[in-house]
Amino acid sequence: MNRPLFFFIFLLLLPGLLLPTVFATGFTAEQIMERVDQTLSAAQDQEMRVKLVITDAKGNISQREMVMMQKGNDRRMVKFLAPPEQRGIAFLSLPGGLNYLYLPAYRQTRRIASHVRNQKFAGTDFTYEDMEARKYSVDWEAKLLGEEDGLYCLELIPKAKTNTDYGRLVVEVKADIFFPVKIEFFDKGNKPHKVMVQDKLEQINGYWVAREAEMKDLQAGTSSQMFFTEVKFDSGLADEIFTERYLAR
Repeated sequence: MNRPLFFFIFLLLLPGLLLPTVFATGFTAEQIMERVDQTLSAAQDQEMRVKLVITDAKGNISQREMVMMQKGNDRRMVKFLAPPEQRGIAFLSLPGGLNYLYLPAYRQTRRIASHVRNQKFAGTDFTYEDMEARKYSVDWEAKLLGEEDGLYCLELIPKAKTNTDYGRLVVEVKADIFFPVKIEFFDKGNKPHKVMVQDKLEQINGYWVAREAEMKDLQAGTSSQMFFTEVKFDSGLADEIFTERYLAR
């Protein structure tokens, strides 16, 4: 091929090379993650009863029960119901990265400082950061890696303003309903840290939910399984629930 013809073809291809990565579906990575956020927070509010099974590094198993409540996409309350020694421990996530923890043994509510958001919540494999109500499309830059077997695979890199303990995430999203079914968490040294899998997807009142979720800490050799036994949407949760005062109730 002579040089002028090659240069002409390169100019024709250049606009496509500079566009965001788009696969056969026509969605960019950013659009996919926006749809994921819409799927996860489609309901005005949601309330879930959860059975939690924790397995430590030696294989010992402990069980807990808790209730999770969320309003919109930026307010979440989590409160333990059992066993007795854990009952009343509560976590509150509010807009602007404000997180609070209530410990009934001390009758004290404390704000969770940004530098301890990577600590595990009440002995589970979920950190305070994991428990927050957040929007992926707001906090992460997305890159579409591919599409296979009805799943989008995306890499998420934290935006400059994002406060996170993770260096990157790799997310698998069910393409037909934009629901994340697997998230791989990498630390800032790019070592695999944790993996979360969401399973047994079900549509309730038009909203998609996973009936089971498991978080594995690959570095600690522990895991936490959540079984969502009761799920309610659009029940009209009061704003009062998502306040510091309600934590102690």
